[in-house]
Parts: sequence; C-alpha cells; structure tokens
Amino acid sequence: MSGALAAEWTKLRSVRSTYYVLAVVAATPLAAALMAWNGAHAWDAGTAEQRAAWERSQPLEAMFLPFVQLSAAVLGAMAITSEYATGMIRTSLTAVPSRSAALAAKAAAVAGPVLAAGFAAVSATHGIVRLIIGDRPLGDYDAPFLDSVPLLLSLGLSVGAVALVGLGMGAVLRSTAGAIVTVCALLFVLPVVAAFLPSPWDERLAGVLMPDLAMQLAGAAEDPLLPPMGAFAVMAAYVVAALGAGAVLLVRRDA
Repeated sequence: MSGALAAEWTKLRSVRSTYYVLAVVAATPLAAALMAWNGAHAWDAGTAEQRAAWERSQPLEAMFLPFVQLSAAVLGAMAITSEYATGMIRTSLTAVPSRSAALAAKAAAVAGPVLAAGFAAVSATHGIVRLIIGDRPLGDYDAPFLDSVPLLLSLGLSVGAVALVGLGMGAVLRSTAGAIVTVCALLFVLPVVAAFLPSPWDERLAGVLMPDLAMQLAGAAEDPLLPPMGAFAVMAAYVVAALGAGAVLLVRRDA
C-alpha cells in the first residue's frame, strides 16, 4: 500500500493541472480581501438600514467555500479521469492489481494536499478579512479568533470531502466533465431546487446538502437541521457513497 501511495503522490505532483487548481484556490483570499475592502468602505458610508443588512452577512470564507470546493473536486476527478483519457489507467492497475487498494491510494494522495490547501485557504481568508474589517461588526469578525476555529476546521474538512466525492464520481463516470457536472449539481443546482420546494421540505433538503453541512458541523448555522455530529455523518456518507460506487465499478469493469 505504501508503494501505491508513493506512486499516486508522484503522479499527482508531477502534472501541471495540480498546480493550476491549487493556484486558483490560493487566489481565494485575494478575492475575499477585495470584497472585504469594498464592504468596509460601504459600511463606513452606509446608512443605519444598510449597516443592519451588512451585519447579517455570512463570513466571507463561508461565501467563497463553494468555489474552493469546486476547485478541489476538479483536482479529485482529474486524479483518475486523466488516466482514463491517456490510457495510463491500465498501467496503474497492472502495477497495483488490487483495484480497491489503487483507489484508496488515490484517495489518500488527493486528501492530503487538498485538506492542507483547504485549511490554508479558509484560514488565510479569515485572517486577511479580519484585518481589513477591523472592529466593524460585519460577519462576526469582531468576535474572538478562537470562536472562529471550529468553523475554519469544518470548512477545510468540507473541501477535502468534496475532493473525494469528485474522485469517486471520476471513477464512476470515467469523465472529467461528467464528474465536475455532477459535483456542480450537488453544490449549486440542488440548493436552488431545494429553495423552490414547499415548507418544510425546502429546509429539510437544504440541510442535508453539501453547501450547508460545514456550517452545521461547526455549530454556526442558524436554525440547523442537523447537530454537529449528524452533519459530520452526512458529510462522511457523501464520501463513502461516491468512493464506494467508484470502487465497485472499478473492480467490475474492464480498464
């Protein structure tokens, strides 16, 4: 298993697409800083009604989370779909005859850098925005930093979870585009569908979708559907379902 993991890590860090995706993730704090700077100036010039609306805004690291998650999903999907596109998958499965072990090695190789990049991106975003916002009561940035740690950890963990879902869907569909479209449906389409459902089904569906799980896991959501451990269990279920389906099809289908 250690040899398979080393091989997957070598493949992951030897392709340019990995660095492109990580560069996009690294740009997130800069985009958030620009939005925070604009928000600070709008707050200073705003009326009491406008300021009240700004006070109810989400933290910027949570607002930018789907963008970081999608980038992670692209990296996870391409970790396997690129090998199908080039035919390299046959060589990989010849070197590691146990196909489930090969997928597990890919999952471990993807999870490490993605979790590190996810935690770094959300933490850097939070730190930079906190400096720009200062003592303005926007997005709870005036609260003690330690109060934000559970949210930052939950957001970073969700980035890793979405990357593994992307990997699993890549193994199922063997297509980068197909895997990314599936993840986009989970992150962007289903929340819109949930919003149009009658009450209380709109809140029930939204509460178990991936965009809402991180806030519930951190205990930072308003009127949460799930307790923190319930949100963690649902997040883990997404990963297990995607990787499980990918493992079953990888074993049963010809390369």
